[in-house]
Amino acid sequence: MTDLRALSKAGTAASGAPARTGQKRGWRSYSVYAGLVLIIVYCLAPFYWMIVSSLRRTADIFDNTLLPNPFSLENYTKVFDGSTMFGQALLNSLIVAGVTTVAALVLGIFAAYAISRLNFRFKSVILGVIIATSMFPGISVVVPLLRFFTDLGWINTYQAMIIPNLSFAIPLAVWNLTTFMKQLPFDLEEAAMIDGCTKWQAFRKVLLPLAAPGVFTTAILTFIHSWNEFIIALSMINDPRIQTATVAISKFTGATEFQAPFGEQMAAGVIVTIPLVVMVLVFQRRIVEGLTAGAGK
Repeated sequence: MTDLRALSKAGTAASGAPARTGQKRGWRSYSVYAGLVLIIVYCLAPFYWMIVSSLRRTADIFDNTLLPNPFSLENYTKVFDGSTMFGQALLNSLIVAGVTTVAALVLGIFAAYAISRLNFRFKSVILGVIIATSMFPGISVVVPLLRFFTDLGWINTYQAMIIPNLSFAIPLAVWNLTTFMKQLPFDLEEAAMIDGCTKWQAFRKVLLPLAAPGVFTTAILTFIHSWNEFIIALSMINDPRIQTATVAISKFTGATEFQAPFGEQMAAGVIVTIPLVVMVLVFQRRIVEGLTAGAGK
């Protein structure tokens, strides 16, 4: 009898262990999902409130309801009424971000190819110096750049915004593309040259297509940074015809000197943010491929 009772207790304990393990795994899964939900809500809540606020009337802008009641597009109408020149500001942002992205990619691709594929001394030092140039925050170089561009007569010009943007964009492009190109095997280029390709043809027809995910990632990150840039554009531009969208939003004025146009600013913020969100959603697979390509060999 004693042996039967001992075996029975042992069997009950053995059957209870997997159940407790399953319960622990279940709670862990619930905790992970709950954490993810909290992170998503935390990240999306400001954007949601900006959209909701942009759809309120000026008289209802400080309401705390989750949905605007009633819905109104008057803020979007005011943004494009002509006095703010917001349409021109969007075009200026597109020009500055587009030129910065193209220039950074062209210079970054060739620099990354040289550092990752060619043999010469002090490659690591050169790469370190290039990356170190992006360590300084934009606000720390505003005063010297303002004086320098004033002497050149470049105030209120596109190049006064593009050139400082390149000081961040080029190091980002070189670092990201160098890391990516180092993972590509040298055998592909050698095989192409054995088949009759020159080094330039091997680079253009073999290496560059394989580096497309890294190029896409670099282009998107560079464009987003240039599109959102504010300090340099605010300091170098005082002509409303040249100012970018971020600066134009900061200069919106209310009906009186002491009234902030929160509704118009929220509407303009939505307009500026939506292109970036759409671009990231469309190219998210390319972005992930580019960011994770250097994680392993």
